[in-house]
Amino acid sequence: QVKLVESGGGLVQAGGSLRLSCTASGPMFRSDPMAWYRQAPGEQRELVAAITGDGITNYATSDEDRCTIPRDNVKKTVSLQVDSRKPEDTAVYYCNVGRSVLDDHEYWGQGTQVTVSS
Repeated sequence: QVKLVESGGGLVQAGGSLRLSCTASGPMFRSDPMAWYRQAPGEQRELVAAITGDGITNYATSDEDRCTIPRDNVKKTVSLQVDSRKPEDTAVYYCNVGRSVLDDHEYWGQGTQVTVSS
């Protein structure tokens, strides 16, 4: 089973930047898609950014100007860089390995809290 561990969460002031990292272990393939989601209290978990094994990215429309999601297929890591943080970015951020033709399962990390102060 794939295991995911997130790191980098914490407190950041509005307008600042924060980089989150996710390290995967287990039977993961380079072709597996990876993504970052976030969930605020009382809200549904939503996609922030995603990237395929070939480097094709997809960002939530509202965040695409502020986000980058670099991936290292050798180290099995994916990061999330969000600039110009806003208080509404406050949420628990989750790393995700999505379904692929080689694996019909999704995998999630336990999440890391990001709090943006004004």
